[in-house]
Amino acid sequence: MNCNSIDHEYGPFFEMARERNVIFYYVGYFSQNIIAAMSDAVRLQLTVSGVDGSTRRKLFSSFVEMAQNIVHYSSDALTPPTQDTNQLRHGSVCICMVDDRYRLMCSNPVAITRVGQLRAALEPLRTMTLDQIKQAYKETMRAEAPQGSKGAGLGFLTVARDASAPLEYSFQPIDADPVSTMFFLTATI
Repeated sequence: MNCNSIDHEYGPFFEMARERNVIFYYVGYFSQNIIAAMSDAVRLQLTVSGVDGSTRRKLFSSFVEMAQNIVHYSSDALTPPTQDTNQLRHGSVCICMVDDRYRLMCSNPVAITRVGQLRAALEPLRTMTLDQIKQAYKETMRAEAPQGSKGAGLGFLTVARDASAPLEYSFQPIDADPVSTMFFLTATI
């Protein structure tokens, strides 16, 4: 094996990760077991790095919520759509430092038919105050799970509550898959 070929192929990727202060990055298929293993690694890395308890808790809970959303809603699945347990779905998650803040990003393909629902859930969170987000969180805890939700409907509220700036999101068409779009979500903590 030619080492120069490896350096040429992977060197720019690792250099970019170093320059952008990437702390954790994973792209591939997500399952509950993979989330548990990644969570252990993230928790340990944040603890060893000396991240204060409040920030560590916020990063960890938002990381888990983003990863859970990939398992529940990514349209790229190795498991059949009718399978409710042990799902294996594709996406990515990244934690990096930007201007002394942590930036948590995730992406995964979603059905185009879900774009309106995602916008309706995310856009109000961008303009709510922290107190309003906390109140919405409490109300959601007391309410029935939203129709079509695979959880309690707290995921985006949890991430918005933990963020220090409005959530950012976008959608990008996937040329090879006309019924899906790539969903990107970013939280600054």
